[in-house]
Amino acid sequence: MTLDIKICGLSTPEALDAAIGAGASHVGFVFFSPSPRNVAPERATSLGERVPSHITRVGVFVDPDDALLDRTVAGLDAIQLHGSETQARVAEVRRRYRRPVWRGVGVASRDDIDAAIATFGGTADRLLFDAKAPRGAALPGGNGLRFDWRLLDRVGRACWGLSGGLDVGSVAEAVRTAHPPLVDVSSGVEDEPGVKSVAKIKAFIAAARAV
Repeated sequence: MTLDIKICGLSTPEALDAAIGAGASHVGFVFFSPSPRNVAPERATSLGERVPSHITRVGVFVDPDDALLDRTVAGLDAIQLHGSETQARVAEVRRRYRRPVWRGVGVASRDDIDAAIATFGGTADRLLFDAKAPRGAALPGGNGLRFDWRLLDRVGRACWGLSGGLDVGSVAEAVRTAHPPLVDVSSGVEDEPGVKSVAKIKAFIAAARAV
């Protein structure tokens, strides 16, 4: 099965074009003001117009209200919820906006994975497993933290993805260990928070594809 690759937190044409040109299957735009990767809806719409139809445009949100979703969803192919959204909220967003909905999941133990599958497995279109944010962290994801990827060995080939602690040097190990259908990187292809590196984007995708 072909590995899907999502480059997330994009905010410039140069970084977006690098992801597209290197073969990313998904590109992500963050709509969360505390994040250094936050992008205005109007800018995301403009960037999204550069994306070919075979690449999925994913909007990343943290407990969004309907007003924010209303402003952004037209330019998106999928919605990623990465806050404290309940199963009912995931179902509501999916029904209201008629887009696939991903649910980000913080992982510290196998119990976190099992609970997420039990709660969201029948509702979310994809689960995205990320390292659980430290207590008091400003961001629920995108912190560049790694968890024990061996915990995912029994998830199977269902629709899920792996995030957290991925970069050029670790993505091959992650793919060999967890066998994810999708890998998702943000901070791991940056020169500093919110500033994507064209070279790192290209190298990450090449490393992931080489496994």
